[in-house]
Amino acid sequence: MTSGSYGQFCPVAMAAETLCRRWTMVVVRELVAGSTRFNDLRRGVPRMSPSLLSQRLKELEAAGIVERVPAHGEHGVHEYRLTPSGRDLLPVVEAFGFWGQKWVESEPSLQNLDPALLMWDMRRNLDPTPLPPGRTVIRFVYPELPPASRKWWLVVDPSGEVDLCSADPGFEVDLYITTDLRTMTAIWMGLTTVAREREKLELDGTRDVARTMQKWLGLSPFARQRKLVA
Repeated sequence: MTSGSYGQFCPVAMAAETLCRRWTMVVVRELVAGSTRFNDLRRGVPRMSPSLLSQRLKELEAAGIVERVPAHGEHGVHEYRLTPSGRDLLPVVEAFGFWGQKWVESEPSLQNLDPALLMWDMRRNLDPTPLPPGRTVIRFVYPELPPASRKWWLVVDPSGEVDLCSADPGFEVDLYITTDLRTMTAIWMGLTTVAREREKLELDGTRDVARTMQKWLGLSPFARQRKLVA
């Protein structure tokens, strides 16, 4: 019997021994969302230490949930890929997220503000379809934050790939968005909308990009779940 074991034959208890250690389900969330590189996983869990992330990945590998494989065409670089067992966790992660969106109060969620995590998730979920052809650059400014975390750029290239920059990438900006981090987080979580928060959003730039912001923004995958608690 391993340390921390519940000592029960119940499959729920057995699964919890693997999945319910601190940070483990959040790491699984990132893997399910498509992150495979260690540095990308770190961007999805910015408050997790690299050593603990490495430890949790080793535990998931030992449990047969992920496998560490060489990156194609890159010598000495490895990726973490979900095994069939890991891919079966997709509905589990979704159920966790939808339950949290439905039943966890909004206020505690909005006290855990993190610009790096918000912008990383926005990059991952952005929908380039409503944007004009060619490169589109959107700059976000959160005036209340320290200078090092105040400005962010989303760069959408002609193929639809999206890059996130915390330093000026040097491209002409199509839309400047200035707001506070709490408002932007609430919009992304689906707790409010661009239209409702228009007075808190300063938009300056290409009219069509500004007009379609709600469409291209890329909300949380759980935003469609109606919240049943305030």
